Amino acid sequence: MTRILLLGGTTEAGAMARALAEAGLDAVYSYAGRTAAPVAQPLPTRSGGFGGIEGLAAWLRDNRVSHVIDATHPFAAGMSRNAVAACAAEGVALMALERPAWTERPGDRWRHVADYDAAAAALPNDGSAVFLAIGRQNLVPFAGLDHRWMLRFAEVAAHPLRDATLIVSRGPFTVAGDIALMRRHDIAQVVAKNAGGRAAEAKLAAARELGLPVVMISRPALPPRRLAATPEEVLDWLHGTDRGV
Repeated sequence: MTRILLLGGTTEAGAMARALAEAGLDAVYSYAGRTAAPVAQPLPTRSGGFGGIEGLAAWLRDNRVSHVIDATHPFAAGMSRNAVAACAAEGVALMALERPAWTERPGDRWRHVADYDAAAAALPNDGSAVFLAIGRQNLVPFAGLDHRWMLRFAEVAAHPLRDATLIVSRGPFTVAGDIALMRRHDIAQVVAKNAGGRAAEAKLAAARELGLPVVMISRPALPPRRLAATPEEVLDWLHGTDRGV
């Protein structure tokens, strides 16, 4: 009997949830619990952490889960690593629905760095305005730098940065809108993490149009796992018609 845990919180997870609901499959959608008002889903939902590898393994066991779909954010490395370990321990099948990373295009001025600390070190510390487009979870490395910051969160939240302007808005964003936003705030540099996807890609096209440098944080390394690019591939896997990815 197929019972599915969908680890979500992304646009791709929403599409996967709709596909599972339309297929009439028994599935639970799991939110990390970091957003006060998450988007409603067409599946039963749970919110919050599992308590590490052991807690997730126990949840899979207690709820008789047969398959896990990891459609979390590409930078949710802790959850993805826990899913690999817990599924291996419990003999649960795992598939990751992973969006492709962004790649440079002509006119881009990207500087690739390994992590948040390296991104902070790459900035000139010259008082210029920086669009710090990395969410709200990893801002501490930037707190001691001499910059004017522009932040964009999905909801109002505390942060450790001084001299920061917070824009509260949910994507998808437009290139024209992000160009206007960067001009209005006199942005000199953009810091982004290579999340991929369409919803937040506009800032990169806007930076390209304005000739702005982008400090691009690479995705974290994850253990080997089966990957899919679309919900249709995941459904094939669930129905036993997967031809390999």
